[in-house]
Amino acid sequence: MTNERTTDTTNAPLIDEAETTGGAPDEPRGWRHAATWTYLVMLVASAAALVVSFVLSAETLKLARDPNQILDCDINSVLSCSAVAQSWQAEIVKFGGLSYPNAFFGIAAESVFVTIAVIGLARVAVPRWFATCTWLGGLAAIAYSYWLTSQSLFVINALCPWCLALMFSTTVQFMALSHATVTVQGLPSRARGLRTYYRLNYDLMVDVVWVLAIVVLIVVKDGAALFA
Repeated sequence: MTNERTTDTTNAPLIDEAETTGGAPDEPRGWRHAATWTYLVMLVASAAALVVSFVLSAETLKLARDPNQILDCDINSVLSCSAVAQSWQAEIVKFGGLSYPNAFFGIAAESVFVTIAVIGLARVAVPRWFATCTWLGGLAAIAYSYWLTSQSLFVINALCPWCLALMFSTTVQFMALSHATVTVQGLPSRARGLRTYYRLNYDLMVDVVWVLAIVVLIVVKDGAALFA
């Protein structure tokens, strides 16, 4: 009788730790890793980059009408929008005998990132391939931005204030997009190390060091000439 009344647990379903804690043990939890925060940061950075792209486009058109005029962002010999805008790096895409300013592509790209951030804030489920392509697009955007910045620093020897603003906003955009890709979209699916990286908030330290390293590089390269 005792054996008949004893509850048999050998075939009972096991309770996953994820069910009791709201996620896997190594999953990042909390408001900073949720869709609202990560995509909100991405939205603000992308919107800032979009505004800067519009300003740069307007400055490019103004310079095209009168190549000899001094732009509002021509502060000195180092901080000079016109010096950068008149370089070949400012219009590397050429088609049909026409060249297209980088700022025009910035408007197109940042409009897409703003839309993606809004989709993320709305918690709309997207296919994994879409999330992967979004991250790759963000990687391409920041790589392109850093190439242009390196050209300004070491080849053109002039910095465009608006271009610097675009570079920093693109950096924050990529940081937020990477954060959301891992913690919200769950990509890559087997990258436990990345999830631990965000769960322990190591990304905060890395992001701060990342931005400071860029600032230090610019200051060391041009130094007092920035404020001459």
